[in-house]
Amino acid sequence: MPDAKIGSFDDLLRITDEPLRPVLTALRDVVLGVHPEACEVVRLGDRAATYGVGPRKMIDGYAYLMPHRAWVNLGFYQGAALPDPDGLLEGSGKKLRHVKLRSLAEAGRPAVRALVAAALAERRGAGRD
Repeated sequence: MPDAKIGSFDDLLRITDEPLRPVLTALRDVVLGVHPEACEVVRLGDRAATYGVGPRKMIDGYAYLMPHRAWVNLGFYQGAALPDPDGLLEGSGKKLRHVKLRSLAEAGRPAVRALVAAALAERRGAGRD
């Protein structure tokens, strides 16, 4: 089981490969641009930051950032229910979906911001706000 250690976004940046740090930061800016009062919880054991309407990952969370070696996943806890006209979402699970982002240009796409806004709307619509 992963270590449940809670940290800061700066801690997550430190354990992210240097080339992906700007992408991770840009995606955080997208999420906070859509939802400035988002509850950010960085779980270092998961190597991820969760964003939600409260601190509980699966109940309050709507999005997460998880850096890998060659990309950053922008994941959505209820991603299967999100509109995705640009076909960005990947995954085949019952609920979770993610987008793999490798560059600042990809992170800045309007479709990425639209997915974050849709995920927040879904969480709020589920009565989790």
